[in-house]
Amino acid sequence: MIDIDLTPRQQSILEITQSEGPITGKQIADKLEVTRAALRADLALLTMAGLLGARPRVGYYYTHKDSSDYIAGVLGSICVEEVQSTPVVVRETCSVYDVIVTMFVEDVGTVFVVSEGGFLEGLISRKDLLKASMGQKDLNELPVKIVMTRMPNIIITTPEESALRAAQKLLNHQVDCLPVVNIVNIDNTEKQQIVGRFTKTNITRLFVHLADM
Repeated sequence: MIDIDLTPRQQSILEITQSEGPITGKQIADKLEVTRAALRADLALLTMAGLLGARPRVGYYYTHKDSSDYIAGVLGSICVEEVQSTPVVVRETCSVYDVIVTMFVEDVGTVFVVSEGGFLEGLISRKDLLKASMGQKDLNELPVKIVMTRMPNIIITTPEESALRAAQKLLNHQVDCLPVVNIVNIDNTEKQQIVGRFTKTNITRLFVHLADM
């Protein structure tokens, strides 16, 4: 469970609403001996976090939710396109050696393989490169299409999908990266046009951003 670091005053507000709610903001302020304006930010945070509910002409009430509901709510409201990174792509004709260089230069763990128009054909990870390097073949001559993971064995996400759902895919399928794609129909064939990448690093950055808000 992930907890929000509440201030002592915010904890007091929760205790008051839990024992006496529904209760108005003015009544809460009177009990804490502060002005109603002084509580505005605290009440807004607790309400947005889902820890308090609010009804017009009735007041605030305790929702019996915990802070993990807040985290789920935030991640569920943020779309992948808001946190995704720029994809690193190569063509199928690229050699495994060139992919190794690209991966090192771009400092990424996964490279996407695309056809003309940026349509996803496959991906290659560090694990794929390790397997390829253990063979006897010349990596300069070995095309990436021989060792890449192909569709439909690739877990994808879309720009509109929630960050929470995409993060669950990373965990459930034990992968480090998801291609972000737009689904397009060409000649009655569904294709995935790559527009980004979603990684564990994106999730980490999102948590750091939320903590600094």
